[in-house]
Amino acid sequence: MPSEETKERITKLVEVGRTVIHYGWIPLIIYIGYTRSTPQPTLIKCVVSVPLFDLGNF
Repeated sequence: MPSEETKERITKLVEVGRTVIHYGWIPLIIYIGYTRSTPQPTLIKCVVSVPLFDLGNF
């Protein structure tokens, strides 16, 4: 039977793992798409091609 200290460590590890997956999933998918695409776009083109907001609605 695991001790209380071991249970606390496992719980903390699971919490940290969930946080890493939560905040790292989309950047990982973008990175994989960026590195696996042919032809590989430059980083500037990727950043500039994503509009932050649409001014046409104002």
